[in-house]
Amino acid sequence: MMRYWLFKSEPSTWSWDDQVARGDAGEEWDGVRNYQARNMMREMRLGDLGFFYHSQTEKAVVGIVEVIATAHPDSTTDDERWECVDIKAVRLMPRAVTLEDCKKDPRLAEMVLVNNTRLSVQPVTEAEWTVICEIGGMKS
Repeated sequence: MMRYWLFKSEPSTWSWDDQVARGDAGEEWDGVRNYQARNMMREMRLGDLGFFYHSQTEKAVVGIVEVIATAHPDSTTDDERWECVDIKAVRLMPRAVTLEDCKKDPRLAEMVLVNNTRLSVQPVTEAEWTVICEIGGMKS
């Protein structure tokens, strides 16, 4: 069963364009130092999809990524507690979906993004995924 996620990044640190430039090789979603986010990455399976979210100024879902490697040690630390997954860019959103868009849509009232904007890796329900894709102009 496919699961859906949201990956947040500050564009000044790692942007959608950086992700796209990595091509099919993808990139580690490294540097996460939050147990809750790490535990979510441990739940991810190959082929799961995620929204790529620019935090800070833009605050918007800008693209879709795919999990291409399950949880493994984070190469940016020797601390064995920290793991990450690898993701690759799949598709640009036709229209960026902002945090404000999400907050305005009652169908997204329970979404983690709307209620806990700090968490860098978040689960997304199938219903939320469908709504955000719709708002972003994606065909089903």
